[in-house]
Amino acid sequence: MIKVLIVEDQVIVRDSLTSLIDAQPDMKVVAGIGSAGKAMEACRTSSPDLVLMDVRTEHNENGIVAADKLRTVFPEIKVIIMTGMPEITYLDSARKAGVDSFLYKNVHSETLLTTIRSTMEGYGTFPGKSPSVLPGNLTFTKTEINVLKLVCKAKSRKEIAKELIMSEGSVKAVITNILNKTGYDSIMKFAVYAVSNGYILPDD
Repeated sequence: MIKVLIVEDQVIVRDSLTSLIDAQPDMKVVAGIGSAGKAMEACRTSSPDLVLMDVRTEHNENGIVAADKLRTVFPEIKVIIMTGMPEITYLDSARKAGVDSFLYKNVHSETLLTTIRSTMEGYGTFPGKSPSVLPGNLTFTKTEINVLKLVCKAKSRKEIAKELIMSEGSVKAVITNILNKTGYDSIMKFAVYAVSNGYILPDD
């Protein structure tokens, strides 16, 4: 029996996941909580085999950060990160945190169940890439993402250059590349678009 802890702040989603998982003969939900910050405590009290955790939970807590901490204290517990947001750095961040699998919430129920089973057997599941925010499936480089996240924090070119150890000229060139890709005439306009659509979360 696979014992599952669900960390999801939307009650209707959490209840739906619980019903789906509990209907399986080889799975059981041992706890459901809305806060990634309480995942550690929940693991201690409910002893799950696997944690199914949303990226963004109550109080704007980050499930990937919580997963990283869980892997240190409970290395035997498998962790699947799920999200309904197309933020372009989640996938890389989840890999770096050592999570076992990663899913977008638009997958079919059978895909979720199969991923839980295969993850427990030691086979990780990860999308080939994050959803593109750009038309024509264009993508950003890591440098472009780093610059854009700092732009979203209202950092000046000088501040961005200092933080990323780049020249101001290089920062300007990166911003120009972003504008050329997106078709925007202002990096701040694109930053507002990216944040409002959940593609960039500058508080990470």
